[in-house]
Amino acid sequence: MAANQNERLKIVIIGAGPAGLTAGLEAINLGHDVVVAEQDPEYVGGISRTVKKEGYRFDIGGHRFFSKNTEIQKWWKARLSEDFLKVDRQSRIYFENKFFDYPLDLKNVLANLGLWQCAMCFLSYLKSRIFPIKNVKSFEDWVINQFGNKLYQTFFKSYTEKVWGISCSKISKDWAAQRIKGLSMSQAILHAIRPQKKGPAKIKTLINKFNYPRFGPGQLWEETADTIVQKGGTILMGQKAIEFQKDGNKIRSATFSDKDGNTTTIEGDHFLVSMPLSKTISGLSGNVPDKVKAAASHLTYRDFLTVALVLKDKDLFTDQWIYIHDPNVRVGRIQNYKNWSKWMIPEEGYSCLGLEYFCNTTDDFWNWKDEELIQLAKQECSQLGFTSDNAIEKGFVVRAPKAYPVYTEDYSSKIIEIKKYLDTIDNLQVIGRNGMHKYNNQDHSMMTAILAVKNLGARTSADRPYDLWKVNSDAAYHEETKVEFNAGRATPEPIKPNS
Repeated sequence: MAANQNERLKIVIIGAGPAGLTAGLEAINLGHDVVVAEQDPEYVGGISRTVKKEGYRFDIGGHRFFSKNTEIQKWWKARLSEDFLKVDRQSRIYFENKFFDYPLDLKNVLANLGLWQCAMCFLSYLKSRIFPIKNVKSFEDWVINQFGNKLYQTFFKSYTEKVWGISCSKISKDWAAQRIKGLSMSQAILHAIRPQKKGPAKIKTLINKFNYPRFGPGQLWEETADTIVQKGGTILMGQKAIEFQKDGNKIRSATFSDKDGNTTTIEGDHFLVSMPLSKTISGLSGNVPDKVKAAASHLTYRDFLTVALVLKDKDLFTDQWIYIHDPNVRVGRIQNYKNWSKWMIPEEGYSCLGLEYFCNTTDDFWNWKDEELIQLAKQECSQLGFTSDNAIEKGFVVRAPKAYPVYTEDYSSKIIEIKKYLDTIDNLQVIGRNGMHKYNNQDHSMMTAILAVKNLGARTSADRPYDLWKVNSDAAYHEETKVEFNAGRATPEPIKPNS
């Protein structure tokens, strides 16, 4: 049975990332009272925040703004209008001291590899088609069958293992089929011979234009947060959710702690939660079933940190980012922030590079001192030939924990167990990437929030008109669209026993 759509509710939102802030603005526009609580003491936007140091702005991960969903596109443009730039994408792969255009360009590949190496790649591909690996288990097996061993070693192995910290021979073949779907050897060759025309791209990895906020992705979320406050909402910074007080099939209140351990409890009619799903489950009071707790405790993440280096501008490269396919250095990707937007750099004649290192918070590397990380980044920049150590004037370190939800063995069964239990709570919905433990793009995280707000009129979870778990990485989820269940943007799964 649905509630009165005009009923004014108090909505408590956990997390001020894309999902949380989208939900906050949508809810307040419907006349609800809104409180957003964010753990970070300074920044809104989650992983889509823009960190500022001495006037320099750093995009944590590189956020292209593109979506198949027109509702999301309009939402973005309505917030920024004049500050929503159109950017020509340029990214390349760095391998064996050479730059390979991405998407592939035949002349560039021939120039870099030479006719002999190209012929070896093609023969390797033919061999894989004539004598394929028959018992395909791993990402490695799948990619070799699709592209040949030579191209696998060149363009897949090193970068994939850096990002996920797992040997390609131990990653499930299913992830490869999802992650590289829509792009085959024949399509890659066709694109190399006949580059795509301007306009919408059919294959996601070949998109040639995207939008970008003038002052980085955080500009959008700072603007959204300001609008929420202007409309009477409340945003509490530096507040970490530690417990949800549950009474029967409803949450009555949430308790938060600041950096000094002081606690605050806020009551609400409905709770929209984008904090890590494992923390949501562990924070629920009452008798949460042991199997649900166990499922949540097995959810894991991949973390990363960015070392930003400031140097005198030497027109280093025109790419927004470069993939580093070199096993001799630890860096996985390098951003050039000025090429996303020149307004990211406060001083004429300077550039700022962001070197991205993928790791886990449990690694010793995560706890290196900032000075040690900056020195490593300087050395690797020099080793790769981008610039010399003495050209770099200063550096900054930004850590991003729980950046990538990881799909471990039996991930789907764990999520189903958790979802089944959450469906017994009538006034709680989980939203966003970490809230649902789904490796979603920004637009899909926003769509989960929009649909969650549309669900607020339902008296019980069974009455909700929209199933947020059906929002996936490729579907433009409109109200009338039926979408099959999909775990989200693909992340690697280990090979299952006996598979």
